[in-house]
Amino acid sequence: MRRELEEYVRGLDLDAYLVGGAVRDELLRLDSKDADFLVPGLDTDGLRRALEPHGRVEDLVVANRLVGVRLHPRDKAVRRLAPAGIEFAPPRKEVSTGPGRHDFEIVADPSLPIEEDMRRRDFTVNAMARRLSTGELVDPLGGKQDLEQRVLRAVSPTSFAEDPLRLVRALRFVSQLRFEPDPATLQQMRDEAASVRLVSGERIGGGLHADGLGELSKLLLGREPARALRIARDTGVLVELLPEFERAIGFDQESRYHDWTVDEHTFAVVQAAADMGASLSVRLAAVFHDLGKPHVAWRGPDGRLHYYAKQGYSQKSHEQVGAELAAEALSRLRYPNALRLRVCRIVRHHMFQVGSGDPVRARRFLAKYGDELAFELVDHKEADFRGKRRDGEPALADLEKVDRFRQTLRREQPSPHRLADLAVDGDDLLELGFSPGPELGHVLQRLLHDVVEEPSANTRDTLLRRAAGLLKSSHR
Repeated sequence: MRRELEEYVRGLDLDAYLVGGAVRDELLRLDSKDADFLVPGLDTDGLRRALEPHGRVEDLVVANRLVGVRLHPRDKAVRRLAPAGIEFAPPRKEVSTGPGRHDFEIVADPSLPIEEDMRRRDFTVNAMARRLSTGELVDPLGGKQDLEQRVLRAVSPTSFAEDPLRLVRALRFVSQLRFEPDPATLQQMRDEAASVRLVSGERIGGGLHADGLGELSKLLLGREPARALRIARDTGVLVELLPEFERAIGFDQESRYHDWTVDEHTFAVVQAAADMGASLSVRLAAVFHDLGKPHVAWRGPDGRLHYYAKQGYSQKSHEQVGAELAAEALSRLRYPNALRLRVCRIVRHHMFQVGSGDPVRARRFLAKYGDELAFELVDHKEADFRGKRRDGEPALADLEKVDRFRQTLRREQPSPHRLADLAVDGDDLLELGFSPGPELGHVLQRLLHDVVEEPSANTRDTLLRRAAGLLKSSHR
């Protein structure tokens, strides 16, 4: 797809360069959604005039600054390749506006050499450009060599001070691309960890990109999120980003079910969820599921710590507090409401017991949680089991039990377990003589309960007879 876009841009008669992540991914032989272009010799007005004959041109504004233009091509085939438009920008440089380290602004300078634009970027692996007309690679900071060695090196000693979001982006690259920050970059992360609190929630969690994913979400969806989270913890970034983690770091669970401290167990569960290919909501739930333990821990007569609610010891269970912590953090990071609620439900109910995993239990589970959440709870349960043992060998019996339950859920999924599955509806009950209101809903729920227990009862005649009996008893 990007090659076709490049061919199109090459035909616009601009001396354009492909820049940033697209060049990095190309050298890594990875598909890339990025396709940003730098055009020296033209300012923003010049770019607009050059591109207007080819389609609709709009200003490209980042952090309230005009940085370039976005072209929505007239060519329908190209527009399908880039539905959000194609971004073009002139080279930019930093101009000091005062004595402080934040006293500067980035301004367009069409006369600036490409190499100088590269020097204001975040990491050397992103500070490369390829000239479309010749294929020449512009690499003033040794990004290609760092890429080959999987080294993540900040372009400047003040990279993170200039844009604290780069702290989370660095961690994302650790997870996604298996980079290792060099010692100077790690030290810079330690020094600037507190500045991550200055970044807006949308840029970290909720996402300002077309894919709706912020840097934390991309980190969790990477291949090695546990390694990234450990670096975040060890540099101090994790607690600044998620203060909900503070009590969990180094907290010994003193449990016969766990070998790990809460933070190490959390990282192992997140990694297990990633290895399983679990959804983002499961991975986010893995981050928060046990963070309530240090808040509710109480020591029982057996000398061990416990984390469930018990009168006189703890008013709440660890999963209740964990759900509250997740709600607070995900709201602060501007995650969408639907995703936030789903994550909180997984955390709140992650202590469910699989039991014998028989068909009736499976149908009750589907009826209680709904199809999607039911399977995500099971995915989380598996990841939780996989993250409990230091030797990496979870109890096979537990994993087999979870897998059997998942298979039973799949077999029972076609069975009626939702109100919409009932052979009757509210109109049928109104015709029987029920009045509109809460009672109608209660009766439908009673009928659904009966059908979940015995699917063969889901016939119109059977349900109408049962409803008529309930109506008669209610009028006695």
